[in-house]
Amino acid sequence: MSKDLDIVIYGATGFTGKLCVKYLTENAKDLTWAIAGRDRTRLSQVAIRYYPKIEKLVADGDDEEALDLITKRTKVIISTAGPFHRYGSKLVASCVKNSTHYVDITGETFWIKEMIDKHHSEAVTKGVRIIPSCGYDSLPSDLGVFFAAKILQKPIKRVESFHTGQGGASGGTIETGFSMGDLNLGKQMQDPFLLNPEDSVTPEQRSQSSDKVKIRKNNLIDAWTGRFIMATMNTRVVRRSAALLEARQEAYGVDFTYQEHAFYQKYLNAFLVSFGTIFSMIIIATPLRKLVRRFLPKPGEGPSEETMRKGFFDCLYTAEAEDGSINIFRMHGKGDPGYRVTSKFVCESALTLIHSEDDLPGGKDYGGLLTPASGLGQPLIERLSKAGIFFEGPLDKPT
Repeated sequence: MSKDLDIVIYGATGFTGKLCVKYLTENAKDLTWAIAGRDRTRLSQVAIRYYPKIEKLVADGDDEEALDLITKRTKVIISTAGPFHRYGSKLVASCVKNSTHYVDITGETFWIKEMIDKHHSEAVTKGVRIIPSCGYDSLPSDLGVFFAAKILQKPIKRVESFHTGQGGASGGTIETGFSMGDLNLGKQMQDPFLLNPEDSVTPEQRSQSSDKVKIRKNNLIDAWTGRFIMATMNTRVVRRSAALLEARQEAYGVDFTYQEHAFYQKYLNAFLVSFGTIFSMIIIATPLRKLVRRFLPKPGEGPSEETMRKGFFDCLYTAEAEDGSINIFRMHGKGDPGYRVTSKFVCESALTLIHSEDDLPGGKDYGGLLTPASGLGQPLIERLSKAGIFFEGPLDKPT
């Protein structure tokens, strides 16, 4: 069966899925695409609202036959159907089986690790790009580091990133976080190099890659810095990128290390948010989550249009080169980072796979369980730069 669809959005009836439908309606007029999910009635409701003539494809996340019917027809899948450890595994398997590229918005690193173990080798052989974490988890971290390295064009010893933003939370994201508390993940989540290929980590890298960060004043960026709630997800993705790029002879630098923080203008804000982050992690990891969950947004619910419009994200990166110089870079944009920006990120990732096929990093036949930087790289930066996402730097003179 020939692939007659460029893109399919799987999970189109969810909160982020609808934002993706809206985005493609406005930005993919030259493509043939469709929406997919588990419920035809809800898919029809989405279609009526955004694109009445769109084709609707029905497939449960556990229905291998129905998923195959979709992936056999499709060049690229966008998946927004989380929690991904519940609904995404057979879809990824189907994409690899039927040579369909794939992007999603997951932050579930334990599930990504499972997908790497099951499918990386076959995806490499087939030249299929399976690229998780193309939303706010973890594209700014990953692509920002890649951008800094490309601009500097010299070996980098270490990058530290600093994040701030404003937005809301959806029921789907909350459900994913709370569902992880029901899993027996063991110590794997504590491994800073969870997603790295075997034998790709040096003793120096391990010694400089702790998840533990303290509240402190950073004079280089003139701000207080502290724990960032997404760091344990984002850092794993960036470190996998570094390893995959090194395997392609495109290393950031010998013994490259990366660490991530949030930044604040005042110490009190850093303290309160860091405390709140720790408290949230305690709730998720204990039976308290069952009590708290009932008072929070349900799947399908999300922030208001005003909240999404007023939102923003801003990331700074300090890049220390092996020659001792330090430069600051920046990536930022308007819109709620978890939803408005995430839908833009993942849709532009899919559009990059379609429109920039001959310019993708690693060459046309490169594949595997990849990352935004290793699988999309400069072509995605160029697309995002035209879509209201700003990449800047160096912002100061080398020290």
